[in-house]
Amino acid sequence: MHVTHLSLADFRNYVRADVELAPGAVLFVGRNGQGKTNLVEAIAYAGSAASHRVSSDHALIRFGAETGIVRVRIQHADRAVVIEIELNRASPNRAQANGSSVRMRDLPRYFASVIFAPEDLSLVRGDPGVRRSFLDTLVVQRTPRFAGVISDFERVVRQRNSLLKSARASRLPVDALTTLDVWDERLVSLGTELIMARADLVDALRPHVARAYGAVAGDDHLTRMTMRLSVDGEGDDAGDGDRDDARPAAEGVETAGEEAGRIAARFRARLAELRRAELDRAVTLVGPHRDDLVLELNGLPARGYASHGESWSYALALKLASAEVLRAESVAGDPVLILDDVFAELDEGRRERLADAVGGFEQVLITAAVGADVPERLAATRIGIAAGTISEDA
Repeated sequence: MHVTHLSLADFRNYVRADVELAPGAVLFVGRNGQGKTNLVEAIAYAGSAASHRVSSDHALIRFGAETGIVRVRIQHADRAVVIEIELNRASPNRAQANGSSVRMRDLPRYFASVIFAPEDLSLVRGDPGVRRSFLDTLVVQRTPRFAGVISDFERVVRQRNSLLKSARASRLPVDALTTLDVWDERLVSLGTELIMARADLVDALRPHVARAYGAVAGDDHLTRMTMRLSVDGEGDDAGDGDRDDARPAAEGVETAGEEAGRIAARFRARLAELRRAELDRAVTLVGPHRDDLVLELNGLPARGYASHGESWSYALALKLASAEVLRAESVAGDPVLILDDVFAELDEGRRERLADAVGGFEQVLITAAVGADVPERLAATRIGIAAGTISEDA
């Protein structure tokens, strides 16, 4: 899978932009603030309906415009797909695939990309919500129907929180909240499905993360990934993520059905235990929205103990592992791999090792302020960017 054409209108700092792209490595080069990242951000958005830089889509629309357009043409073997997205300030965004309307959340069905950017250092050093978002994005890329599961789960949490707030305001006793039982069952059903999907994903990622970290860092380090679950009394309220009793995701000999049943039973029991606390705080305290992905390096939590270089390598390894998982499972071929301003952070040895690690992907899109930072074998196709203007003679 590779992108052959990108067209923008009123997106970020681009009034209009059209660029043809080739398979292999493509380097966007130009000084900082000229629009390199905006181009790859648009490409990544076409497969996820989300930006890796901002939470509000309004920031993607050029200042002074009411609508922005992203159009991406993707080629896989002899099949082409054209994705067009209309970003609107005053109305819902709209998307099309080959001229037919599709839901924004269904875009991962048509195109897959993995982007690594400086912001991804927060995967290692940031709050649990960053890691949950990382997992859920990849869960949806693996199985697009989970976009609906996650949306439904988030809706149930909102509805349940609203009911808890009303009950707290009305000073209802715990045993009078029979309506909450209905929402509990929906919460357990959807939450268990998401917990299982994340656990399966972490299992798939583990060996790829270990190999990718070694490939990038060039050293023999031991990486370990586990899920800390709120149904086990862990998660966001369990401290800062530095405990050593996190449960490995989906380890053991249970079948998937047995594991799901066990998690659901713990889920219900934990909800019962925390009913009083939930009423007092008017928030749902149990579920995958309170879980965390725990990253360890050489037996220590990476968050708080890893150096800047180690954290950077770990975050990069997570993204490279994501690409490998998608590559292994997708019938559409390799995801498009995007490396946004990565090479400036690496020494020469790590640059070369990273070039080795990504060289086999069908298309790798790279941004850099200084072209010399990128190994020559990844810079055969160079596209210059200056003040929102594209020049293929960089």
